[in-house]
Amino acid sequence: MYVFISVLIVVASLFLILAVVVQNSKGGGLAAGFSSSNQVMGVRKTTDFLEKATWGLGGFIAVLCILGSFFLPTNAIPGSESELKNTIQNIHTVDPNTVSPFGSAAPEATPAE
Repeated sequence: MYVFISVLIVVASLFLILAVVVQNSKGGGLAAGFSSSNQVMGVRKTTDFLEKATWGLGGFIAVLCILGSFFLPTNAIPGSESELKNTIQNIHTVDPNTVSPFGSAAPEATPAE
């Protein structure tokens, strides 16, 4: 399911790139070159359609990203658990008499002769 959602995100991203490139940017843009669509719908309706398509695709991608996070295969990959979680689980108790205050092991006490 995660792979399917990822493919949908990529396809929607490509359509979003196309919709952004086609839009007018301050009077120019590629949308002005589509004269046949402008004759049918008009310039204003083409601009409205492209703007709605951009917002719709952006929202669709955001929803797919949130949905995809629920299907992430975390347990399928060995070692994918948190390093902090593993460290906390592997902590051993330390005898305070054998550790110096500077972090290294205290030297062994030798009996005086």
